[in-house]
Amino acid sequence: MKLKKILYILILSTPFMACKKFLDITPDNVATIDYAFRLRSTAERYLFTCYNYLPALGAFESNVAHTAGDEFWLPATHTSLGWRIARGGQNKSNSYMNYWQGNNGGKDLYEGIRECNVFLDNVGKVPDLTEYERNRWIAEVKFLKAYYHYYVFRMYGPIALVKVNVPVNAGVEEVYPLRSPVDDCVNYMTALLDEAIPNLPEQIDNEVNELGRVTKAIALAVKAELLVTAASPLFNGNADYTGFRDPEGNALFNPVYDEKKWVRARDAAKAALEFAESKGHKLYTFNPAFFQYKISDTTRIQMNIRNAVCDKWNSEIIWGSTNSLAGSIQNQATPRGLDPARTSNNQTIGNIAPPLKIAEMFYSKNGVPIREDKEYDYAGRFRLRSVTAPYRRYLQEGYVTASLNFDREPRYYADLGFDGGIWYGQGVFDDSANLFFVSSKKGQPASAQNEASYSVTGYWAKKLVNFNNVIDATAYTVQRYPWPMIRLASIYLLYAEAENEVSGPNANVMKYINMVRERAGLASVELSWSGYSRNPTKYTTREGMREIIRTERLIELAFEGQRFWDLRRWKEAVNELNKPITGWDLVQDDAASYYREKVIFNQAFTTRDYFWPIPESELLSNKRMNQNPGW
Repeated sequence: MKLKKILYILILSTPFMACKKFLDITPDNVATIDYAFRLRSTAERYLFTCYNYLPALGAFESNVAHTAGDEFWLPATHTSLGWRIARGGQNKSNSYMNYWQGNNGGKDLYEGIRECNVFLDNVGKVPDLTEYERNRWIAEVKFLKAYYHYYVFRMYGPIALVKVNVPVNAGVEEVYPLRSPVDDCVNYMTALLDEAIPNLPEQIDNEVNELGRVTKAIALAVKAELLVTAASPLFNGNADYTGFRDPEGNALFNPVYDEKKWVRARDAAKAALEFAESKGHKLYTFNPAFFQYKISDTTRIQMNIRNAVCDKWNSEIIWGSTNSLAGSIQNQATPRGLDPARTSNNQTIGNIAPPLKIAEMFYSKNGVPIREDKEYDYAGRFRLRSVTAPYRRYLQEGYVTASLNFDREPRYYADLGFDGGIWYGQGVFDDSANLFFVSSKKGQPASAQNEASYSVTGYWAKKLVNFNNVIDATAYTVQRYPWPMIRLASIYLLYAEAENEVSGPNANVMKYINMVRERAGLASVELSWSGYSRNPTKYTTREGMREIIRTERLIELAFEGQRFWDLRRWKEAVNELNKPITGWDLVQDDAASYYREKVIFNQAFTTRDYFWPIPESELLSNKRMNQNPGW
């Protein structure tokens, strides 16, 4: 971590969007701290500088949770730095998505933390700032400081805490702090959030100028996520790191499991969801005030799911990212040739591809895993079927496709595009008419037109695409939306997870998971498992319910950048990321040949990969820092 002696202060031409260097400088051409905090207007610019370090999660290549895991796969010509991690290329000499130092695709979050410290040290000097506003700004920056620590913590494990900026004449121990043990890291981040929460606004009233700034609901939700992460197997009783110590011999992981961490997490999640609900947050349902088209219940349920992500600032969004609007990611998620009259339009790139195992993860129409459903022919899932009239709002009538695409839950059809699958919207809104559908066999519009613009698996992330986008002859008009950092559904499922770990599958666990399922058009866990599962009592045990909650979370939050972190905190990445990446045989032009599973890549993941390597250059300059195990 470098000490910054000269500050470059960034002004955002609009908050959280674009920045330029401070224009008014003192005679020696250095923007000084005193100058930055001489007026409310200049101090506010420094506040926005602190916000500017938020990771750009709505940009596909910038979101490590999209590129470095197993939820999407890309054409071989793609050069995303995160995807090199997914392909086993992470290294310690020039690490990818480096958020420790801010290179190779990462932001320098330690620099962001230091900027937060500068702000906290100096905001008291601003003469024309009301007490309310000063307290609010301090709370916002304490939140950002906690969040930046948390983001680095998830990536690197036990980290060096930068509680204050050190003076120029500081000693080595101050300049280069040791890593703090996991529990100390969590306690410090939690304390910062607790300090921030009382002075954050309960909601944003000035929506034109302030949407995207931190609220009390956001801070409570992040606290819940942090404490659930800390209570999970990666950080709670993880014996894999028993011998991991700092250079002075201090243990960095506590190998003893502590149930109290789950109690703390449960209480935080309950506080977050109750406060969010009190401020009007609720699970989104598609019921626009003005919609001239009558649609079926089938389509409406799918829109409940799609628009929970794509309808900007809907009732479910607790934290939407305004520094990273979802724009180009929609081009990347839309297959070419949806509109048969616009097949030459090359603005729909369609190159971020969910693997076949993600498609298989979704439930059957009975609300249980397809492997468990006693009515679902799992062994025959690749057999061909012709689409009949009852399926016409899911699949193109008369089309021949794999049995895997039949009789699935509504989220399957809302989240995924695939050969023969209906794609509602994009200019056609009457679902009794001929809707667009995907055709992706060799020679068809959505097949590979070049080496870079196609789905390597035969699946697309429809969930991320706003249904109001319009394809014309040469352009693709995209309705951008703030990337959903946290939805209420996520907090419901975090609470259910924590409550199950504390008390087992009680009524509170069932209440919140079933609310999410009901919105998705599914029956309750109890009815679904007792009626259709080969393991009908699975939901009655803590272990069985744990598996159900985890699967529910992976499905509900698919493609939103949560799977990457969840698999790690559950210590399931070593299982899931050692499975092959597969898809359909795309070079075939007939259904019988196309619907054969083809291995695209064999991923490899070991225990060391749960955490990023500390950059070697950091270790060379800081002898009080040590490398993560295995690197």
